[in-house]
Amino acid sequence: MKLKSLTIAIALAATSASAFAAEKTEGFYIGVFGDYYDASWKNLNMHQNLEVNESASWGAEVGYRFSDYWSARLEYADMDFNAFLKNPIPNGNRNDVDGERFGVDALYHFGGGPFYGLFGIKEVKVATDNTFLNAGVGYQHFITDGLFVNAETSVYQGLDRGYTDVNAKLGINYLFGQSSVAEEPVQPAPEPVIVEVAPVDSDNDNIPDADDQCPNTPMTDAVDGTGCTLYEDKEVTVSLLVTFPNNTSAVSTQYLNDIDKVAEFLKEYPDTTVLLEGHTSSVGKASYNKWLSKKRADAVAKKLVADGVAEDRITTVGLGEERLKNEANTKAAHEENRRVEAHIKTIKNVKVLR
Repeated sequence: MKLKSLTIAIALAATSASAFAAEKTEGFYIGVFGDYYDASWKNLNMHQNLEVNESASWGAEVGYRFSDYWSARLEYADMDFNAFLKNPIPNGNRNDVDGERFGVDALYHFGGGPFYGLFGIKEVKVATDNTFLNAGVGYQHFITDGLFVNAETSVYQGLDRGYTDVNAKLGINYLFGQSSVAEEPVQPAPEPVIVEVAPVDSDNDNIPDADDQCPNTPMTDAVDGTGCTLYEDKEVTVSLLVTFPNNTSAVSTQYLNDIDKVAEFLKEYPDTTVLLEGHTSSVGKASYNKWLSKKRADAVAKKLVADGVAEDRITTVGLGEERLKNEANTKAAHEENRRVEAHIKTIKNVKVLR
């Protein structure tokens, strides 16, 4: 018997059977089996010229099912090995050698279903004794409440001489103490009557009251998925431009309203500061213009302080003629360059409107 053919037969037996749905209770079982054992043993003790190969065998087993998940069994197999004796015949001599195998296995049934894993210890006697640890997988199919077939394959690892063998097995067994319980037909549950109730939205923001974490949101506000007002960051700015006559730092009354607006902005946003930049035209000495531009910035700063802005929030700098707005050498250009400028901006969190 070839291993490939037996493996195909085991696969067909496992896949052609339908699953047996009943749960398995505790009980003893007995069975018989046939198997194929693939060995490759050379130079056995007391038989230095003897090589042992595959075996076709039959056997019997007795076991106990402890639960849906665990069972154990004792196994005996009568084995018939193919052997090869090198000497004294020059070309060797092939013959059959009788053997036997016995041992114990523990089986774990995955999820209580048909597939299981196994591990055990076996003694194989052929010409000499060899002890093996074995592990493998298998499949059970219940034909009736107690009668079932099984197919499995295992790897054997020798403890005495390090042999590694393979075994494939097909058996039939009977588990005592099982009985089918007729299942009552399952009556379909009556379909529930669903009564749709429109969700209540008291503040008309399209978020039902049951999910609304911010009730009574103003109608003008856009809201998020929890019914709360949406906000967005928006940049707000204010600018100041004060011009001066030639060679003076006095602030004209016409700019007082503009300075007041800057003061109010600074009060509304207390984290902001202001930089006042003083400038001159290109007429005159650069060093004098530097001094005059700083004096102009300081004059505007005094107006802001008078409006209630703290001095430590105001910085002044005199740039003289370093940054001309108009580089032409004309009266209009000079008037445009004589100035104090400020630009203040900040981020404001504002509501999003619907």
